Amino acid sequence: MTLDKVRLGQDGNGPEVGVQGLGCMGMSFAYGPTDVGEARATLERALELGVTLYDTADMYGMGENERFIAPFVAAHRDEVTVATKFAIRLDPERPSWRGIRNDPPYIREAVEGSLRRLGVEVIDLYYMHRRDPAVPIEESVGAMAELVREGKVRQLGLSEVTGPELRAAHAVHPIAALQSEWSVFSRDVERSAVPAAAELGVTLVPYSPLGRGFLTGAFTSARELAADDFRRTLPRFTAENAARNAALLAPLREIAEARSLTLGQVALAWVHTQAEAHGVTAVPIPGTRRPSRVEENTAAASVWLDAEELKLLEPVAGQVSGDRYPGMTSTPAEREERES
Repeated sequence: MTLDKVRLGQDGNGPEVGVQGLGCMGMSFAYGPTDVGEARATLERALELGVTLYDTADMYGMGENERFIAPFVAAHRDEVTVATKFAIRLDPERPSWRGIRNDPPYIREAVEGSLRRLGVEVIDLYYMHRRDPAVPIEESVGAMAELVREGKVRQLGLSEVTGPELRAAHAVHPIAALQSEWSVFSRDVERSAVPAAAELGVTLVPYSPLGRGFLTGAFTSARELAADDFRRTLPRFTAENAARNAALLAPLREIAEARSLTLGQVALAWVHTQAEAHGVTAVPIPGTRRPSRVEENTAAASVWLDAEELKLLEPVAGQVSGDRYPGMTSTPAEREERES
């Protein structure tokens, strides 16, 4: 079985990609030690199964993730769509520090670095990773549009923006994709961004559709993770929140057992089914470093949940304990809350 394909964006110029992509972050960043050989085998197996959208960012390992996938991209340049992101800045001297830059000079600096590390002449899909409200989004997207005109970028994307922000950006230059967290546990994107994407024909690229692995049942508390796994810092997986959220997996287990599916497949099927209900095209990008997980995940692309199953899962997100991040200031949920 190979994946069906969809076209990114509505203008007809976007690439055709498999209906499920691959998040590459964990192969060299954030989720503890990686078996490099297995991770490279995962990239290859994903392509065999019809996965053609490969997602990275310049901040993943401070460029190391882009370097990691570069040989794979070079070997399959005509078959894959490579997406990367700019905006989040790290400081090796201050591991917990995060900065955001959306200004045009920085955008130009960032794209040159990504092109060099990826070893490509053009980036297929270039995202603004996070929004800095101090910089008008029209100014940032205007600078990104210049990169398209110069042939350094093919399509533009945004990550974690509100519906009004997406509309403002799209008025400057067509936005092909919106990448935001969307899962059974995380549905704040439905407040304004999903309706705007449906209206504008922007493809949703849900990241963490498996709740950073929690929705698969692979772990029930951050204490089970490697010492350097960044999920140890996330409120949903720590202390009492972890136990309360683990109990919320019960309806996923009920569906999984009835349908002979895994918990992860139910979670991915929910994303596809929910996207169809909202009238938006979605290409989720579950991350993994194991070929067997890619096989499991891609099999979920042909699974659809019925009305009763959706009803069973409907209350879950509203019962989740803990925020997505320790600080939500760079998320659209925070900006929407301030504006309401």
